[in-house]
Amino acid sequence: MRKNLLFMVMLSFVFTILSAQNYYKNSQDLAALVNTYWEEYLKSNPVSATFLGDNRYNDLLYIDFTDERRQEARAFDRKYLTALSKFNRSKLNAQDKIDYDVLKFELESELDGLSHNTNLMPFSQIDAVPNAMVLLGNGKGAQPFKTVKDYENWIKRASVFPAWADSAIVYFNRGVQQKMILPKALVVKMIPQLNAHVISDVQKSVFYGPVNMFPADISEADKKRLTDAYTSLISQQLVPAYRRLRDYLQNEYLPEARTTSGYSALPNGDEMYATAIRVFTTTHMSADQVFNLGLREVARIRSEMEKVKTQLGFTGDMKSFFSYVSTSDKFYPYKTAEEILNYYRNILPKIQPKLSTMFNHVPKTTFEVRQVEAFRAATASASYSIGSLENNRPGIFYVPIVDATRTQVRESLFLHEAIPGHHYQISLQRENQQLSKFRQSSNNAAYAEGWGLYAESLGGELGMYTDPVQHMQALGDEMHRAVRLVVDAGLHAKGWTREQAIQYSLENEPIEEQRATSEVERYMAKPGQALTYKIGELKIKEMRKRYTKQLGKDFNLAAFHDAILMDGGLPLEVLERKMDAWSKSGKK
Repeated sequence: MRKNLLFMVMLSFVFTILSAQNYYKNSQDLAALVNTYWEEYLKSNPVSATFLGDNRYNDLLYIDFTDERRQEARAFDRKYLTALSKFNRSKLNAQDKIDYDVLKFELESELDGLSHNTNLMPFSQIDAVPNAMVLLGNGKGAQPFKTVKDYENWIKRASVFPAWADSAIVYFNRGVQQKMILPKALVVKMIPQLNAHVISDVQKSVFYGPVNMFPADISEADKKRLTDAYTSLISQQLVPAYRRLRDYLQNEYLPEARTTSGYSALPNGDEMYATAIRVFTTTHMSADQVFNLGLREVARIRSEMEKVKTQLGFTGDMKSFFSYVSTSDKFYPYKTAEEILNYYRNILPKIQPKLSTMFNHVPKTTFEVRQVEAFRAATASASYSIGSLENNRPGIFYVPIVDATRTQVRESLFLHEAIPGHHYQISLQRENQQLSKFRQSSNNAAYAEGWGLYAESLGGELGMYTDPVQHMQALGDEMHRAVRLVVDAGLHAKGWTREQAIQYSLENEPIEEQRATSEVERYMAKPGQALTYKIGELKIKEMRKRYTKQLGKDFNLAAFHDAILMDGGLPLEVLERKMDAWSKSGKK
């Protein structure tokens, strides 16, 4: 008996030692791991760091699509997944479990994406370093130009772009050989984007912008030196690089570009799209489930549109009504870009009283409305650019205006991109000092765009959409996101053509053909991303409905919104687990 007891004691001791080796001891170890991961991530992704307001790597630009860089990224992800596996998740507290879950999801998603050779299509008209360079280097974006060091940082970063461009050509060529080729319709849109920067007068280049806005405390000698350096950079490096890319796409790649539209036409395309759905929606939905959900939502929203059509006194069919909404002057009330910008600037004062009852916490980061730069306005959608409290950089709601007289204004667009949409969602996350730097900056499209579309649905409660025209616009925006489920899955899983997708959009939402075309081409360029809006919104609405029923009179909408926003961009499964715990905790 004593021998057996001694054996059990020794076995227990060995198990304890092994456990100590396999699991970190406390949450401080997890915090240290998360912080180390985030520091390494920022250093490895310097452009992302700049857009996030971290200026330590503003002089760096990596060629991320090369096989070597992707192999390094795989090793990086596996290293941290191995380290994360040594934690016993069940023994972590609630916040540490969120850190664990979010990091695990991001690492696995990155590895999923790296399992496909999408790097043979290095950029498109949507995801494009050539366009990001303009946003960084024009003097008014995320890259600061306040000191001599700032100006020198940009010279170093931009000097890498010629090599980036030449590498892109190499990988595009490899894609041609392996049949991983962009659709012809997208290549046609990329060429003028590049051509906009092939100029002979350096001073007319957007990259000359910082020279026109030297801070007063920079000496005249430095101004002269930097002006010469920027002139040389633009004329001898940037313009030739943009020219090489333009000429290559125009003369060599375009003739090889495919006439098909979706991932299903590419080698291993079905698996590529399944990965895109998992990564973007943070669900395990199949392409068929996405497609059928879209059909149901389109039918539901269409019935609401019928009611507004009757309210507006329109007696024709829905297709005629869409044409009316797209062409009638009452839907295009403004003549100048400034009038449109002022329209959006005046929304916040109108909704402020109701906002104060629906949100206990609001951002300290300031906010502005700006017009999208002319060179990308034709292909750009309205968007939000992240602000930085530390760098005194405002969050910016960018409005694309090509022709003010044919630009519709929408209350729902402001609610989504600005307040209480992305400005609240992103700024509150970044300002929350209780979160790790990783969690302050982590992003999840289904959460973020789901929140943006949910914010649109708050319009009625905020006193908006009282005008039937604006109500119709809001329904049109919601329909647009429902159509995306059908069209995205149609393009990438069901063999739909670009033209089929455009036609479906025109039949089911009030949208002009030019915009429908631009949107469909966006889905072609970035499969899966367009699914995030509806799927995220429906999850938030589902939770609100559930907790309202569970908590009854104890349900508090402002507390619900605070809980949704307080922990930043979580995968939907992680968000739902957290919110279920919130509902049960008595924090009502």
